[in-house]
Amino acid sequence: MSSSVLARRGVVRRFGAAAALATLAVFPVACSSSTTPATPADAAASVVMKDQWIKAADSGMSAAFGVLENTGDRPVTLVAATSPASATVEIHEVTADANGNKTMHPKEGGLTIPAHGSATLKPGADHLMFMGLKEPLRTGAETALTLTFSDGSTATVTAQVRDFAGGKENYESAPESPAHGG
Repeated sequence: MSSSVLARRGVVRRFGAAAALATLAVFPVACSSSTTPATPADAAASVVMKDQWIKAADSGMSAAFGVLENTGDRPVTLVAATSPASATVEIHEVTADANGNKTMHPKEGGLTIPAHGSATLKPGADHLMFMGLKEPLRTGAETALTLTFSDGSTATVTAQVRDFAGGKENYESAPESPAHGG
């Protein structure tokens, strides 16, 4: 008989059944039938994209917009996106200089969606930039957009192509992405 069982028997003799149950509660591994710890739901399961749309374009670049809602208890970070309509999709932000001139550039660290909150992708602000369109994006068409989160989970949504004149920003390519000029 193991020393832990003998020790538990000694507890029963000295302090009764209540003390023995309390002692067993300290050693739950011996009674557990599951060895797999509980895991939180992946980020993609807690994020919904609403009102998503893509700017119509004949070639070159375009952008996707919409509202990302996080129904989870933890912040979620969007770190990448892809679409069959484009060679590359980047998460971008638009910033203004002291003169009010707006410049669009890749958003460092991705886009964080707060717990029980939302993040809006809109013209002239945060958006998903389509670079190297593979074919024209025509008004009324739809295309898939796959979102990738920091935990590696993904969600695919469909976005409608709409007409939009643009946010009138300048484009600043990232030093490591010289092919993205425009």
